[in-house]
Amino acid sequence: MDNSFSISRYLFNLLQRLMFLWVRTSVQGNLPEPADADAQKPVIYVLRSRSLSDLLVLDRECRKAGLPRPYAPLKGEGIDEPHAYFFLSKPEGLILQRERVYNAPRLQRLARSVEEFKDSDVQIVPVSIFWGRRPDKEQSAFKLLFAWNYNVGSHFRKLLAVLFHGRQTLVHFNAPLSLRELVDEGQDEERTLRKIHRILRVHFRQLHTSVNGPDLSHRRTLVDGLIESEVIQRAIQKEMTEHNISQEKAYLRARKYANEIVSDYSHPVVRFMDILLTWFWNKIYSGVEVNHIEPVRELAKNHEIVYLPCHRSHIDYLLLSYLLYYHGLQIPHIAAGINLNMPLVGSILRRGGAFFIRRSFKGNPLYSTVFHEYLHTLFTRGFPTEFFIEGGRSRTGRTLKPKTGMLSIMLRSYLRSNSKPLALVPVYIGYEKVLEAATYMGELRGKEKKKESPLDIFRTLAALKENFGHAHVNFGKPVLLNDFLNEHQPDWKQQTYDQEFRPEWLWSVTDSLGTEIASQINTAAAINSVNMLAMALLNTPRQAMGDEELAKLLDDINGLMAKVPYSDYVTPCTLSGKEMIKEVESLNMVVRQSDSLGDIISTDERNSVLMTYYRNNILHLLAIPSFICRLFSNTYVLKRSEIQDDCARFYPYMKAELFLRWDSLSLSAEVDHWLQALTEAGLLILIQDGDEDCFRRPDSSSTAFITLTVVSRAIQQTLERYFVVISLLLRNGSGQIDADEMEKQSQDMSQRLSILHGLNAPEFFDKNLFRQFIEELKVQKILDIDEDGHLTFDNEQIAAMAEDSRRLLPSEERHSIRQVTWNKTSKN
Repeated sequence: MDNSFSISRYLFNLLQRLMFLWVRTSVQGNLPEPADADAQKPVIYVLRSRSLSDLLVLDRECRKAGLPRPYAPLKGEGIDEPHAYFFLSKPEGLILQRERVYNAPRLQRLARSVEEFKDSDVQIVPVSIFWGRRPDKEQSAFKLLFAWNYNVGSHFRKLLAVLFHGRQTLVHFNAPLSLRELVDEGQDEERTLRKIHRILRVHFRQLHTSVNGPDLSHRRTLVDGLIESEVIQRAIQKEMTEHNISQEKAYLRARKYANEIVSDYSHPVVRFMDILLTWFWNKIYSGVEVNHIEPVRELAKNHEIVYLPCHRSHIDYLLLSYLLYYHGLQIPHIAAGINLNMPLVGSILRRGGAFFIRRSFKGNPLYSTVFHEYLHTLFTRGFPTEFFIEGGRSRTGRTLKPKTGMLSIMLRSYLRSNSKPLALVPVYIGYEKVLEAATYMGELRGKEKKKESPLDIFRTLAALKENFGHAHVNFGKPVLLNDFLNEHQPDWKQQTYDQEFRPEWLWSVTDSLGTEIASQINTAAAINSVNMLAMALLNTPRQAMGDEELAKLLDDINGLMAKVPYSDYVTPCTLSGKEMIKEVESLNMVVRQSDSLGDIISTDERNSVLMTYYRNNILHLLAIPSFICRLFSNTYVLKRSEIQDDCARFYPYMKAELFLRWDSLSLSAEVDHWLQALTEAGLLILIQDGDEDCFRRPDSSSTAFITLTVVSRAIQQTLERYFVVISLLLRNGSGQIDADEMEKQSQDMSQRLSILHGLNAPEFFDKNLFRQFIEELKVQKILDIDEDGHLTFDNEQIAAMAEDSRRLLPSEERHSIRQVTWNKTSKN
């Protein structure tokens, strides 16, 4: 017996060594801790189907992780098994082989032992092995010839899988199940075993879907199915009537739209891109940091997933798809602008899961219907999808106001069919140095946006000699759509929906959902050395500072943010101030000048504008403390109640622009947290005045005052824009100007102020930001629109807001705003 076991063990190890001359694996999931694998709580592994190659891989990974090995004996109280594994199913038949679920004798014996020995337990660890992760084809010839659960020559096919896909093998450990908990439910042995099998089957099925996705249709089959659907057939008939064309022409037009839109997922292309992108990331980045992906992996097992990343670079979707694939999740189908459907590039993107969307559906109901129905097909069949909530790339580095068209389509599809719960996953993508830096610098200075071209690939390759630092991908808190709808529209389940029905509440709920997603993206921001240095340097008068002073300032700001974390999803910068400076220097984004008194760190003319982009990445994280510090720019002492009142008055506008996370009810507590943190850091000094706390700023000659001033300047330009609008409203008068003209005047005046005061931040005169502020003034009932389309308001309310500029803005800026608005309105 011992000799036969030794021979078996020797052959097993020999086969394992031979196989791993070729096979390469990566491990995902929840590996049980080695400390859990004691004699009192033994571990047994379960694989979905009988396979020697799977067992060889499992044994190897357990040995590498220091875990109990499946091929080793399993010992415990009342337990004496030769091996620590079992299979959920086994093949039957010689030629036509069918997988049959059966009760493994080893599992039966373990269940009896746990039943008999009341203090014993066994951890059942499900393990899935994916060879190549290739999705199945729904209409493959093999599946048409044989039943769904038959395999021809399974051993030979497994050998081919090892040979062709062995170098991209994924091993997924699931969280352990307690056999004791299942046995203690009090059912008889047969029912207990049935329940164990049911739990394990559901697990393996859900994991297979989350990794490989549902079966794919051939693209031609999918297009045929779309065109033949009842919804599109009605749209074709309508197109014939409205445009007086033949049925054949309308049919061909619908098919043309479908072929323009639909993706054409190709596993060989995905595998090629995996190899290419691995080389690319290693070439340009020092590292790619990924955070909070585990909750997404768990959700993917039983939820339909929609990824909603911010959009900072054209490589966002490549990076996100690559990371999902690398971490054992299915690649999503991605909405890409039609401008990217270029020769060669468009074909590669389409085979990587991209589907293409026109910028506007206006005036083309047939196209709109085809697109809606295609997305409905993706959603209802369980394919993960991805689209950018901002619509286009942010050229300013801040999260843009959501474009809600795709959200609306998604919501309408979900209302039509919601058999599977849907989770929206916000994703923050940040770069220490964005790949399109040179392009953005030109656009930020006012150059017209360039049209995408296949030649951009070669321009990108030319930049590979540069160092782009680190990239950061943070997954935010998922928004569960059922919960969101229950909160915002409790009776949504009581209504009946079809493709044509659009309930009145849809638009307001869609807007609220878009704002929530934008807020959750910001809630998952990544703090890095570049945006920290940009925040510090751009808030100094000359964008320059001594080396030692700058390092101290960076440490102070970083420490301040650590005292009151914005959220659990924000990832901090773990470097010291000196290390941050060194890293940003290596990226050639700051200049060091030396003299006999020490070194000075500054931004050169080339990078000064671009640094505003990186500062804006984290501006929302410092909005509240910056505003509090701003209150002390022209005031020495303030009561706690005065600070709270001022914050409450301006918070709605900052929240709307920067997508801050707190509602008005929780703002007061957040302000108190920051007052305590600023006091502990020495930036404010707590004094008593009767029954109420008061705060004063530190002496102007102190280091703390310098830090207070730098922090206060983060929000200064935002407030200056607000007061530009407020001042222009007063000068024009109620009912004398419409919103478009107000936006234009505000933009013109801000451009002039930027010249007069050297405000090197292009978003300072961004027309969209003025539009957002004016819209929020309407929401807050400060502004209204009369029947002629003019802005109307209460002069006293606007005058009271203008008076706040005395406390919040430097005197020279206040004077310039008054002077320029007076001159501007005098000319009008």
